[in-house]
Amino acid sequence: MTDELTAIIRLQTLLPQVTRFAFTAEAGARSRTGWSGHGQGSVQAVANGDEIRFHESGHFTLAGQQPVAMRNLYCWRLQPERVALAHERRGRDAAVALFDLVAADSDTLVSEYHHQCAADAYSARLHLLPDGFDLAWRILGPRKDETLHYHYRLA
Repeated sequence: MTDELTAIIRLQTLLPQVTRFAFTAEAGARSRTGWSGHGQGSVQAVANGDEIRFHESGHFTLAGQQPVAMRNLYCWRLQPERVALAHERRGRDAAVALFDLVAADSDTLVSEYHHQCAADAYSARLHLLPDGFDLAWRILGPRKDETLHYHYRLA
């Protein structure tokens, strides 16, 4: 079995077991949004065929502010040589396809292409761990220079 297939199979095994997340958002030097803070919460992973939906709920605290409630819904579509990630916050019919993650080695998947949202480009790197995975998002655009570090963990 190749390293690439090993990484995909490992991720497919981990996804349904994820129960919690934490993340930090960091504004880079060129950011005009100042979007820095941290969040955490729970994940309800729901499997249906080759799809696993992450129903995320928790709190986000923007630097210097009070925590606010947050919710997200991501759909992971499992395919033999890739995992497609979509954002379904506004419902399945209004899903935003983000990118396909492909294996870089036995522990890492990366976005095959960046996702373009208006002038902003989104890319990601996923690192597999024994107790979950880390997903680092990079967002670059005329006003944005942000990195989000998600930590998804099992029960």
